[in-house]
Amino acid sequence: MERFKFGSGVIVPYRKLSPEALQGLIEEFVTRDGTDSGYVRKSLEANVRRVKRQLQQGLAVIVYDEQLQTCNIISRRDLDESGSD
Repeated sequence: MERFKFGSGVIVPYRKLSPEALQGLIEEFVTRDGTDSGYVRKSLEANVRRVKRQLQQGLAVIVYDEQLQTCNIISRRDLDESGSD
Protein backbone atom coordinates (compact mmCIF):
# COMPACT_ATOMS: atom_id res chain seq x y z
CA MET A 1 0.00 0.00 0.00
CA GLU A 2 1.25 3.48 -0.83
CA ARG A 3 1.85 5.30 2.48
CA PHE A 4 2.66 8.92 3.17
CA LYS A 5 3.43 10.09 6.70
CA PHE A 6 1.28 12.83 8.23
CA GLY A 7 1.99 13.41 11.91
CA SER A 8 1.12 10.13 13.62
CA GLY A 9 -0.89 9.00 10.61
CA VAL A 10 -0.62 7.93 7.02
CA ILE A 11 -2.51 9.05 3.96
CA VAL A 12 -4.62 6.22 2.61
CA PRO A 13 -5.45 6.50 -1.10
CA TYR A 14 -9.25 6.40 -1.35
CA ARG A 15 -9.02 3.91 -4.23
CA LYS A 16 -7.47 1.36 -1.85
CA LEU A 17 -10.74 1.17 0.13
CA SER A 18 -13.64 -1.01 -0.94
CA PRO A 19 -16.65 0.97 -2.19
CA GLU A 20 -18.54 -0.04 0.96
CA ALA A 21 -15.75 1.06 3.30
CA LEU A 22 -15.34 4.37 1.46
CA GLN A 23 -19.08 5.02 1.58
CA GLY A 24 -19.20 4.27 5.31
CA LEU A 25 -16.18 6.45 6.06
CA ILE A 26 -17.59 9.40 4.13
CA GLU A 27 -21.05 9.03 5.70
CA GLU A 28 -19.53 8.94 9.17
CA PHE A 29 -17.43 12.00 8.38
CA VAL A 30 -20.26 14.17 7.06
CA THR A 31 -22.58 13.23 9.94
CA ARG A 32 -19.94 13.47 12.68
CA ASP A 33 -21.03 15.51 15.71
CA GLY A 34 -18.78 18.21 17.07
CA THR A 35 -16.88 18.90 13.88
CA ASP A 36 -16.99 21.82 11.51
CA SER A 37 -16.96 19.77 8.33
CA GLY A 38 -19.13 22.23 6.40
CA TYR A 39 -21.36 19.43 5.12
CA VAL A 40 -24.46 19.94 7.28
CA ARG A 41 -26.68 22.09 5.09
CA LYS A 42 -27.41 19.58 2.36
CA SER A 43 -28.75 16.06 2.21
CA LEU A 44 -26.57 13.13 3.22
CA GLU A 45 -26.39 12.00 -0.41
CA ALA A 46 -25.33 15.46 -1.64
CA ASN A 47 -22.67 15.72 1.07
CA VAL A 48 -21.30 12.25 0.29
CA ARG A 49 -21.11 13.13 -3.43
CA ARG A 50 -19.27 16.35 -2.56
CA VAL A 51 -16.65 14.58 -0.45
CA LYS A 52 -16.17 11.82 -3.06
CA ARG A 53 -15.64 14.48 -5.70
CA GLN A 54 -13.07 16.23 -3.48
CA LEU A 55 -11.21 12.95 -2.96
CA GLN A 56 -11.27 12.20 -6.70
CA GLN A 57 -9.98 15.69 -7.53
CA GLY A 58 -7.23 15.47 -4.93
CA LEU A 59 -8.72 18.32 -2.89
CA ALA A 60 -9.16 16.06 0.16
CA VAL A 61 -7.33 13.02 1.52
CA ILE A 62 -8.02 10.21 3.97
CA VAL A 63 -5.65 10.07 6.93
CA TYR A 64 -5.42 7.04 9.22
CA ASP A 65 -4.03 7.92 12.65
CA GLU A 66 -1.96 4.93 13.73
CA GLN A 67 -1.86 5.94 17.41
CA LEU A 68 -5.60 6.58 17.77
CA GLN A 69 -6.60 3.97 15.18
CA THR A 70 -9.05 6.40 13.57
CA CYS A 71 -9.65 7.78 10.09
CA ASN A 72 -10.32 11.33 9.10
CA ILE A 73 -10.78 13.23 5.87
CA ILE A 74 -8.84 16.46 5.59
CA SER A 75 -8.39 19.05 2.90
CA ARG A 76 -5.26 18.85 0.78
CA ARG A 77 -4.69 22.52 1.62
CA ASP A 78 -4.49 21.70 5.35
CA LEU A 79 -2.06 18.88 4.59
CA ASP A 80 0.11 21.14 2.44
CA GLU A 81 0.09 23.88 5.08
CA SER A 82 1.35 21.39 7.66
CA GLY A 83 4.47 20.84 5.56
CA SER A 84 4.05 17.06 5.80
CA ASP A 85 3.57 16.32 2.16
